[in-house]
Amino acid sequence: MHISKFFCYFAAMKNQKMYEADDKLISIIRDNYNILQSLGSFGINLGFGDKTVREVCEDEGVDTYTFLAVVNFTINGYRDSDDADRLSVHTLMKYLRASHDYYLGFQLPFIRRELADALDPDNSLAALILKLYDEYARQIQLHMKYEERMVFPYVESLLMGRTTPGYDIETFSKHHGQTDQKLRELKQIIIKYLPGDPLRNNQLSATLYDIYNNEEWLAQHAEVEDHIFIPAIRRLEQRSKQSDVSAKISSMISQAPTNNEALSDREKDVIISVVQGMSNKEIADHLCISVNTVITHRRNIARKLQIHSPAGLTIYAIVNNLVDISSVKL
Repeated sequence: MHISKFFCYFAAMKNQKMYEADDKLISIIRDNYNILQSLGSFGINLGFGDKTVREVCEDEGVDTYTFLAVVNFTINGYRDSDDADRLSVHTLMKYLRASHDYYLGFQLPFIRRELADALDPDNSLAALILKLYDEYARQIQLHMKYEERMVFPYVESLLMGRTTPGYDIETFSKHHGQTDQKLRELKQIIIKYLPGDPLRNNQLSATLYDIYNNEEWLAQHAEVEDHIFIPAIRRLEQRSKQSDVSAKISSMISQAPTNNEALSDREKDVIISVVQGMSNKEIADHLCISVNTVITHRRNIARKLQIHSPAGLTIYAIVNNLVDISSVKL
């Protein structure tokens, strides 16, 4: 790295600050006014005085850790790779729903009115520019409505312990991308081709500034979904899958015939080795016994449990706490 670039990079990293629960919220806003829109998405209203982040979040029923995860990510691009278990999916859902309401209900109509007022109705390009904006707005509406129709109900089902066959967050992730191509076209057309009008130039420049901010907000919204929301839902899916498997295992065991003949400690060791995917030879080497002895143990295990397959032994081992379900590849 060139030395001047290195020092610029070091200075930028040095100036970054990771905000914490005991920081005053007003201080974060003073340093980063662009998070004001995020407050409304979390349901946090202005007028919180000198309260800390923790105090404000507790007052508003917002998970503090999740709020800070989003704030630190949007400010610094930082995300803890191990935070998926700690994130509140309920708070993320509240944030995303409110973000949609803000964008569709306020931001898109506001900019359209602003753009219409800034354009000269006698200019032949004005109608085309508004049409391009309407196409962009329609594209965003379809994208967000898809999330509200498919993704949000899916996540709510997961939170209630129900799975949805044929759909997962990976399906959404693969089709989730930027939808701002028409917005970029709109900016270029206004800047390059719209004839200058001294009476409208200031208003049009202000509108362009809002369009740029709008584009930045949308990109930030997509980044939060990609790097915070989707990983949190992947983890929720994993937990739901494990719970579903555990329930099925318990049901199978409760219906299985009981056998009063207990397993020996050595037979339990053999079962654990089978679950770990070892061959008879590997089990023999691992337990320091002969292959014939391993075969005898497996024959006795099958007779006592009436279970002959490795999959069946895996189920038995999980239910009887010989192995932990999280260590088993399901």
